[in-house]
Amino acid sequence: MKIAITSNGQEMGSEVDPRFGRAKWFSLVDTESGEHEAIDNEQNLNAAQGAGIQAGQNVVELGVEAVITGNVGPKAFRVLQSAGIKMYLCGSGVTVSEAVAQFKAGELKQVDQANVEGHWA
Repeated sequence: MKIAITSNGQEMGSEVDPRFGRAKWFSLVDTESGEHEAIDNEQNLNAAQGAGIQAGQNVVELGVEAVITGNVGPKAFRVLQSAGIKMYLCGSGVTVSEAVAQFKAGELKQVDQANVEGHWA
C-alpha cells in the first residue's frame, strides 16, 4: 500500500509534522516494499490560504491510499475523503518509520472527520 506521511524532514527518521496542509514534506512509503520518497511541500508552507486544499490535491495526485498526519482540517479532509483516501492520526514526537510501523500494526486511529478547525497553525 502506498501511504503519505507528513514529515519535518526527508528521512525516515524525521518526525511526523503535526500539520497537513503546511507540512514541510510528505514522505511517500510503500508499506510492502519499504521504498521511500520525500516530496517537498514548500509551495504550501507560506500560502495565505488554501494550503490544506492544495496539499490534499497534491497528495491525491500521488496516488496514495492513506495519509498519516498529526492533524487534518476540514477542507483538506473533504479533498482526501472525496478521493477515497483514508486518514490516520499519529501522536507527536513520532518518526516517519515509527508511524509506518504503528500503521502496519493497526495502532493508528482512522478519522472520519477533521480534528482541527480551518487555518490551524
